[in-house]
Amino acid sequence: MKNILTILVLVFTFTFTAQAQKKKGKPSVEKILKKMTKDLNLTETQQSKIKPLLAEQFADRKAMGEKRKAAKESGQKPSKEERKQLRKDRLAKETDMNTKMAAILDADQLVKFETMAKERKEKAKNRIKKKKQ
Repeated sequence: MKNILTILVLVFTFTFTAQAQKKKGKPSVEKILKKMTKDLNLTETQQSKIKPLLAEQFADRKAMGEKRKAAKESGQKPSKEERKQLRKDRLAKETDMNTKMAAILDADQLVKFETMAKERKEKAKNRIKKKKQ
């Protein structure tokens, strides 16, 4: 009887844990804006200016992801020149976003934003290194 109860408790625990993990989902414009608002203490006007920038960035990333996925499915790999161009375009978009953010944020917020961006890049590099291993 105790074994059956223990098994039932474990099953329910795993079920609720799995459901909680599914709810987290992928980041959205609203989630990122909410986090930025919390971390940077954004005002309402700053939020209204940043939201369209994030939406544009999300749309662009989604389009690039679909393009990459289509190329991968077709078996085509980008040439060295295409990879250089993609990297150059990505850096140009990143610089443009940082310039726009600098115009919206005050000095303290900008420093914190740049610090957060560096941390994000480091996490991404670490994830890539772990995948390669």
